[in-house]
Amino acid sequence: MITGAGKASGGRAGMLPGKKAAFGWVLVLSAIPLLMLLAADLSGGLSGEVLISGLLIFGAVFAVNSSLHSYLILRYARTEGASLDVGFYYMSNAAGRLLGTVLSGGVYQLWGLEACLLVSAVCLATAAVISLKLPETDPVA
Repeated sequence: MITGAGKASGGRAGMLPGKKAAFGWVLVLSAIPLLMLLAADLSGGLSGEVLISGLLIFGAVFAVNSSLHSYLILRYARTEGASLDVGFYYMSNAAGRLLGTVLSGGVYQLWGLEACLLVSAVCLATAAVISLKLPETDPVA
């Protein structure tokens, strides 16, 4: 039985979520800042409404994506040394968040909020491409 992140990210098709789900969810994430920029361009500036609604949507999609990643690290972890695999994932996750925080702060200081949204979209699109290197998962038994 597939529940939670598995069902929300592709388990309904009779497959355990894998690289296609990881690719799809992060691709959706990368589109959100671009859509915010498009809305800002069409309305003559980044309004509070566009910013808040865009960030709320981003947060909801990010939550599903994050739970999918937590599921996948356990799915891909080796039986022997699973705690090392999971520990490395969480260490890498923390390092990525730190790097992202520093990068976004620097981009904001130098070029503003719109540049932050663009850099975010580029980083997320890069993550989408990298996720295509993940191994396939087995069909649900």
